[in-house]
Amino acid sequence: MSFFLTRRFFLLLVVLITGFAVAFFLPWLLGPVRVAGLLLGALVGLDAALLYAPTKGQGAPVFGRRVLGDKLANGSENDVELYLENRYRFAIQTETIDEIPHQFQRRDVLFKAAIKPGETQVIRYQLRPTKRGEYEFGALNIYAASPLGLVRRRFRYDAQRVVPVYPSFLQMRQYELLAIHNRLTEVGVKRIRRVGHSQEFEQIRPYVAGDDPRTLNWKATARRASTGEADALVVNHFQDERAQPVYCLIDKGRVMRMPFDGLSLLDYAINATLVLSNIALLKHDKAGLITFSNKPGAALLADRRPGHLLKILEVLYRQKTQYLESDFALLYATVRARVQQRSLLVLFTNFETLHGLQRQLPYLRRLAQDHLLLVVFFENTELRAYLGAPAETTEDVYNQTIAEKFAQEKRQIVLELQRYGIHTLLTAPKDLNVNTINKYLEFKARGLL
Repeated sequence: MSFFLTRRFFLLLVVLITGFAVAFFLPWLLGPVRVAGLLLGALVGLDAALLYAPTKGQGAPVFGRRVLGDKLANGSENDVELYLENRYRFAIQTETIDEIPHQFQRRDVLFKAAIKPGETQVIRYQLRPTKRGEYEFGALNIYAASPLGLVRRRFRYDAQRVVPVYPSFLQMRQYELLAIHNRLTEVGVKRIRRVGHSQEFEQIRPYVAGDDPRTLNWKATARRASTGEADALVVNHFQDERAQPVYCLIDKGRVMRMPFDGLSLLDYAINATLVLSNIALLKHDKAGLITFSNKPGAALLADRRPGHLLKILEVLYRQKTQYLESDFALLYATVRARVQQRSLLVLFTNFETLHGLQRQLPYLRRLAQDHLLLVVFFENTELRAYLGAPAETTEDVYNQTIAEKFAQEKRQIVLELQRYGIHTLLTAPKDLNVNTINKYLEFKARGLL
C-alpha cells in the first residue's frame, strides 16, 4: 500500500468530530460542520489526485537512490548518500526512512526535506559497523506530500541490497596517504632518529654539505681526483633494508572477545594488521599473516607482490573469535614450520593476569630466540577511567583497590616479558594502529631485523 493519511488530516478530523459533538447541543452549528466535512473530503480527494496523477515520460513522480560503497569498513564511519528527485510540477514535503541493517540497532534514520519542482536533494549520513559479515539493507522509503499536506504517497527504492563489512580499509587508506606524503606525524606516529647505518648499499653520489664524513668513499674519491674532476668527494649512499618479512600473529581465542567502544579486541587487531601490512609493503618489506586459536587458523606467507594486500584483506574478513583458550604451542609449531627466515612477529593477544602469561611464556621465549617478537596486548581503558574517578564511599575504595591490583598486574606482565628480552606493547585499543606503526618504524630505524 502506498496511500497514507497525514497527521494534519487527523487533526482536522478531530476538530470536525468535536464540531459534530458541539452541534448536538447547538443545532445551528450542524450545517456549517457538515459543509466543513464535505470540504475536508474534497480536499483529500484533490490531494490524492495531485499525488497520483500520471506523469508523461518521466517515470515515477519521485525518484530516490541510495549510494554507498560495495563494502563497508568495520569500526569506521562510512558515508551514505540519499538522492531524492522531485518530478512533480509543485513543491513537495518528504519524509525519508532508510531501512538500514538490523545490526546497527538504530531507529533514527528518518530525514525530512522540502524539494522544489525539478530539484534534486542529497541527504548524507554515516554508519559505523562493529562486526564483520554481510549486512542487508531494506528499502529506501520516501513519503511525499503536496502543499495541502493531507495525503502522503510512498515510493520504495533499492530494496534488499547486501553489503559486506570488511576490516577497516578506510583506516588503511588514511595511513597510506599520510605515509606517501610523509605526514604520519599528524596522527601520532613519531619521527625516530636512525641509529647507525643500514647495510644495504644503494649508490655512490657527490658529497654535499651535511653528509656524514664517515660515509666518504675514499677509493672513488681518489679516482675522481686523479682525473681532475672539480667535485671529487663522493659518499656511499645506503637505503633501508628491504624485503624483510613482517608477520602479524592474531590470537582468536576467548580473551579477544572483550569489547571496547562496540568493537571486539579481535577486530581492533584485524584493523591494525591491515594498516601495518600496508605500511610494511610501502616500506618495501614483505607482509604475512598467521591466525590461531585452539586449532590451526589461516596462514599467509610473507610476500610483496601486487595483489598480496587484497589477499590479506580477504583472509582477515573471514576470521571469527573462538570461545576456547588459544594453544600457543600450536602457534610455535606453525611458525617453526611456515616461517623459515628471521622475521618480525607482531603477536596480537591479551593477558589479564601474570599467571596467564607464565603458562604461555615458554613458547614466547622460543619464538623470540628465532625471530624478533613483539607482543601486543591491551590496556583496560574502562578500568583506567574507573581508577580516575573519585572514591566517595567505602565500597568505592574497596573496588578501586581491586582495580588497581589488575592494573598493576598488567605492568608486571610487561616487566616479565622484558626480563626475557621480548619486546612488548601495552596499548589502549583506540591507539593500537599508531602505537604498532611506531614500534615497527622503531625496529626499522634501529636495524633490529
